[in-house]
Order: sequence, then C-alpha cells, then structure tokens
Amino acid sequence: MSKSETLKPLADRVVIRPNEPEKMTPGGIVIPDAAKEKTNRGEVLAVGPGRLLENGDYDTPRIAVGDVVIYDRWAGNEIDLNGDKVRVMRAGDVLAVVK
Repeated sequence: MSKSETLKPLADRVVIRPNEPEKMTPGGIVIPDAAKEKTNRGEVLAVGPGRLLENGDYDTPRIAVGDVVIYDRWAGNEIDLNGDKVRVMRAGDVLAVVK
C-alpha cells in the first residue's frame, strides 16, 4: 500500500490499531519478545456502515472512531497500512469499549 492509502471498512467491519504489547511488568521486569502476549486492546480507526438488514436498513455498529476497545484476541485479519499493523474485524468481535 502507498503512504497515503486509507481503509474504508464494508458492512459490519471495523479497523483497529492494536496497542503495543507491554515491554515491562509493573514490578520492573523486562519481558522478552518471545514471551509477549498478543494484545487484545486497541483504538478504532474506521467503522463500516453496518450489517444490511432484510428491510434495507443498516444495523449500525455501536462503536465510534477513536474508541479504545477490547476485542477477541484472535479476531480479524492483520493488514499493513502505511507501515502500521492494523486489524480488520467484524464489529461483533469487539467485546467492550474502554471508558
């Protein structure tokens, strides 16, 4: 992808930038790369219009751009966007919005 490309998710998909995994424990122990867990928290970058219903309306996702969310750890697909790793997943794979 070129440096100026953006993603516009379709249907009930969302684009999320995962947070970086923790590099150090609260006690000050450095976590090696091999032991880092896959993150399940990130910021919503884009939201699709929603799932198309039989009556022609859309079931709009209740997630907004800028929300910090927790999602299913193995959900979606990882994509390289302008040098950043982002995840594209269904809105239903988002478990909660962090307030």
